[in-house]
Amino acid sequence: MIKGLKDLLDVKIMLIVAAFFTVLTFLSSQTQVNSKVLTGAVFTEGIEGPCVDKNGDLYLVNFHHEGSIGVIKKGKKTPQLFIDLPKGSIGNGIRFNAKNEMFVADYLGHNILKIDLMTKKISVYAHDSLMNQPNDLTMMKNGIIFCSDPSWKNGNGKLWRVNVDGSTHLLSDSMGTTNGIEVSADNKSLYVNESVQRNIWKFDIDSLGNISNKTLFISFSDGGMDGMRCDSKGNLYVARYDKGCVLKISAEGKILYAYNLHGQKPTNIAFSKDEKKLFVTMQDKK
Repeated sequence: MIKGLKDLLDVKIMLIVAAFFTVLTFLSSQTQVNSKVLTGAVFTEGIEGPCVDKNGDLYLVNFHHEGSIGVIKKGKKTPQLFIDLPKGSIGNGIRFNAKNEMFVADYLGHNILKIDLMTKKISVYAHDSLMNQPNDLTMMKNGIIFCSDPSWKNGNGKLWRVNVDGSTHLLSDSMGTTNGIEVSADNKSLYVNESVQRNIWKFDIDSLGNISNKTLFISFSDGGMDGMRCDSKGNLYVARYDKGCVLKISAEGKILYAYNLHGQKPTNIAFSKDEKKLFVTMQDKK
């Protein structure tokens, strides 16, 4: 049985709007959660890609206008413009490597962009014309990137690996609409969801980023899925688009909690450095 917020002791959510932005603050245990709206309608409906850098600053794409990246500095509540991407580029997923370098999925340009936070220099880290539209990213501790690549028009998608030298490798070209993607904390498993087909697949991965043993982790009969994150204990958190919640799922595929949100369309999620807060980007607010 899914445990909803009405069953929790205390709940708080923060949203970033018009995309909104929501924050779930975990208290003494994950059965105690505060819910609070963090921002007003300052992002476009393309709000996506929340990711926290090593300093605790939170970055998100499409601040005020598409093709931009906004930042909410640690300890602050007001987002501000960080950078505009090159003309013809619109970001989606964001990840940081061990050097605190930013990587952004540029779905219009078929690129993975690399951004130096200090100089704000933007470079093309990886490019492949065979990509549909690079969507979300996840990264192993050694810097290997995995990228989901959906074709919404055709109802299918691809799965890519981007090696540390920026070269691309197509891992699968026969999946459903690949969207949310995440590497487990121990770097032994890769989770990939298919939004239209409502499946989450689990792969084994080795240190070189090779995948094997594809198994169905969990599936749903309604709603959609978007971004995903793992916590340090191995649990997977899934944004349920059109269902208005974030699910916490154990490594064994058991649904542990359903955290209800201030809207029906969560697009992505990210943890604070201490995992006491879960940031949720929203396309709507109720």
